[in-house]
Amino acid sequence: MAKLRSSRYRSGFVSIVGRPNVGKSTLLNAFMARKIAITSPKPQTTRNAIRAILTGDGWQVVFVDTPGLHKPKTLLGERLNDVVRGTLREVDAIVLVLDASAPVGGGDRYVAEEVLKLGTPVICVVNKMDVGGPAVVAPQLAAAESLGEWREIIPISAKTGENVAKLQQLLVDLLQEGPQYYPDDMVTDQPQELLLGEMIREKALELTREEVPHSIAVRIDEIVERTDKPITEIEATVFVERDSQKGIVIGKGGAMLKEIGTRARKDLEWILGTKVFLKLQVRVAKDWQRDPRELQRLGY
Repeated sequence: MAKLRSSRYRSGFVSIVGRPNVGKSTLLNAFMARKIAITSPKPQTTRNAIRAILTGDGWQVVFVDTPGLHKPKTLLGERLNDVVRGTLREVDAIVLVLDASAPVGGGDRYVAEEVLKLGTPVICVVNKMDVGGPAVVAPQLAAAESLGEWREIIPISAKTGENVAKLQQLLVDLLQEGPQYYPDDMVTDQPQELLLGEMIREKALELTREEVPHSIAVRIDEIVERTDKPITEIEATVFVERDSQKGIVIGKGGAMLKEIGTRARKDLEWILGTKVFLKLQVRVAKDWQRDPRELQRLGY
């Protein structure tokens, strides 16, 4: 049950949207000053609406990071867009993220049209201002202004943190009076299995070739906290769509899978606060992105 505060307590839900690979998850992590969402240069890295809870003195912002809106080619893509649209209908404010390092294009216009027709306050941010000086950012700000009527337009760098605090204050100023939805010390409502699985998937995205990442899903099969020593045993399955992809993920002599596990274990230990023994296996779920039953089994 929501915890009621004084009439001056303010709270609300804020969605971070944009086309794929503009830095939405990096921005979410910058707001939280910790890793909540996985990041990758690969499109469609985010597949779930991730809630991150930022609580300040007299206010609480619940950020909702979403998959990038795009023209879907698979059933998974259609469901990801459904996640975004469902989220947008329920939030109090929206942050639209554009990429300063790339021209504003059709994908940006598509997302802008989607959010503007909702009537929700929208702050437009031009991210990645660290990639160049005013000569790079200024034209992008002008292009952003041409997309529609925004509550504010602000250049930021989610990577370096520049102007993130200013953006946060703009959002806090938009909040209406409301309850505290989550306890002070809660930073995300993601189920533990989902969070751990996403950290493993991030490492697989970092290491595999271009044709593989879209086909990767991770399921946590078992988590066992040892009673005789401070160690957590985790078994997880990495799913791909074809046998050739399975070979790539496993690698010669199991080298690729071992490296994925080594990198993932560091994040898992940080999240859990214990040593982790991670056992990974790879399975083929043929064309799972187009199979309703497989999508449901994998949590999409």
